[in-house]
Amino acid sequence: MKRTIPLLITFAVGLILIIAMFIPHDPFFDMDRNFSIFYDVIAVFAFILGGGNLLRVHLNKVYLKRRDWKYSIVTVTGFFLMLLAGLLKIGVTEGWSGNFQGTGSLFKYLYDCTFQPLSSTMFSLLAFFVASASYRAFRAKTIEASILLVAAFVILVRPTPLGYYLTFWLPDPLKFLTISNLSTWILAVPNMVGQRAIMIGIALGIVSTSLRLILGIERGYLGGE
Repeated sequence: MKRTIPLLITFAVGLILIIAMFIPHDPFFDMDRNFSIFYDVIAVFAFILGGGNLLRVHLNKVYLKRRDWKYSIVTVTGFFLMLLAGLLKIGVTEGWSGNFQGTGSLFKYLYDCTFQPLSSTMFSLLAFFVASASYRAFRAKTIEASILLVAAFVILVRPTPLGYYLTFWLPDPLKFLTISNLSTWILAVPNMVGQRAIMIGIALGIVSTSLRLILGIERGYLGGE
């Protein structure tokens, strides 16, 4: 029964959501929206479990003084600071009725002055890895790699002054060969073709995975057999 009931619930909910999508009439019209509310309720408990697990892992690391335990102190301190700033709405001019992300709130201040600079730093570091990966991928050893190299060059130089000065002198009959027009065409045609193929593949994967869940073939969410 411990496995049969969850399987029946999954089957019923999945079937109802499919019917609600293809039959937009009562009593199925609002079922997808109503089930999304239940999802939000479940997500709240998931956040609580996630926060508890984060504290358990890092406090245990600090207590046992494992490797890099000092960073765990920073993590726990930041967790409690952001939690209290959001729950107590510290700095919000309207008090408890105001938005915790409003101007002047401690939560927004910490987010804008701490999290955003850290995110920018991480993406800046990733730029070097992207550059090295691009160098390895764009070496023109084959025809396909050469086409990829040319397309990447056109896209990269478009927003720069170099992209303008390379082709601005072309006459009107050859304006379609300018860097700006070529980059627009690359993004609108070959790039869109690849994106649509990827999206179709993702959609087929979602459909097949959903059917496996609804029919009870995939039971990984039950914790294994």
